[in-house]
Amino acid sequence: MTRAVDIAILGAGAVGQLICRQLTAAGEHVGFIARDRQDLLSLQDSQAQQYSQSQKLSFTPLIASDDSHSPQPIDYRVPIIAANALDHIRLVIVCVKAYQVIDALLPLLHQLPRQCHILLLHNGMGPHLALAPLIEKMESRGLSLGTTSQGVLRQARWQIKQTGKGLTQLGHFTGIELAEHYRSAILTAIPNSEWVDTIVPCLWQKLAVNAAINPLTALHQCPNGALAKTDFSAIIEGILDELVTVAAQDGVPLDKPLLHDRIYQVIQLTAANFSSMHQDVAHQRQTEIDQINGYICERAQAHGLTTPINAKLCQQIKQLTVAT
Repeated sequence: MTRAVDIAILGAGAVGQLICRQLTAAGEHVGFIARDRQDLLSLQDSQAQQYSQSQKLSFTPLIASDDSHSPQPIDYRVPIIAANALDHIRLVIVCVKAYQVIDALLPLLHQLPRQCHILLLHNGMGPHLALAPLIEKMESRGLSLGTTSQGVLRQARWQIKQTGKGLTQLGHFTGIELAEHYRSAILTAIPNSEWVDTIVPCLWQKLAVNAAINPLTALHQCPNGALAKTDFSAIIEGILDELVTVAAQDGVPLDKPLLHDRIYQVIQLTAANFSSMHQDVAHQRQTEIDQINGYICERAQAHGLTTPINAKLCQQIKQLTVAT
């Protein structure tokens, strides 16, 4: 008898497909939760079972350092799981955009088993604060958070190409802790991944990188490497000053010089890349500015602080999005 899918991914974007590929390659039973008619395709039966629909995906791995040949795409199939067929799911990995998390996840909470664990893996911060009280009401459910800097490019709806290695950090946030079996499965499947005791500081550290690089590259329509110019030094310092001050008020002390070095390291390592916010603005899509620089402003307001530099960046990005 075929083992039922027990890990579901919500969000089939670039990161969602990459995590899916890594878990599948490690032998885990993974599927995508259908979010719309296009995902469901021909799923019309209200009693649809988990394996009544599958999707073909294509994954192109990184070029090995000792290989001069371009890697060939790997094709594989993954189940598409209807919202009424989630009985066997024990872990949901949420990979949608930060501003989509609550709307995408809330309708599923009452359809998922009570012991199902939720793992948020998205850019920015904020949804965890809204979701935590709902998770805590369910005594057998837990919430974990994560961040990844793996590079991946979505070439078509179901086609991705890995573009870079990166660190993946995961950790418990509230409720019941993730079962050891699933924790081990994730760490085994995802290269250069680690489980940390306190995940929130890691998210703030990733937020610092995104807060500096994303809005500036979007506003100046430039690749990440352009931010190494001295023209951007002052504003990057200002963004970082405000973030470190706010994080401290939230009980998260951060090492500013270390963060400064990390931002410029990412700028250098991804010099030719265009940030996700740059791409969102270029393609007239909603950005995650409210969950990146906007989150800094939101937490500042909660503590009676002001963050004029980050607030101005939020305003400029929103004006730019409207203008496009």
